[in-house]
Amino acid sequence: MDGTLYLVSLLVVVIMAFALYRGNSFKLMFLVLAVGVYIIYSHETGNTATKYKDEVIESLDKSARDFSKSRGTEGYDENKIKKEVEGD
Repeated sequence: MDGTLYLVSLLVVVIMAFALYRGNSFKLMFLVLAVGVYIIYSHETGNTATKYKDEVIESLDKSARDFSKSRGTEGYDENKIKKEVEGD
């Protein structure tokens, strides 16, 4: 099924690019061709935007957890703050 979907998507990209070329919409034609290049690239290499997005989100989540442990609300002691304010 994946091989068929790949070929169908490339066929749709080619038809759309040709239709946009015939309609003198060159900017959109280049955009559609760029999508086609991305489809070919992701199919051949296995690198997809979704995979990259998941890696970035995982990295941000890990950084947020580390920040929360080191400087977040877990390290907050309200009694210490009260003593410093009352001491003045």
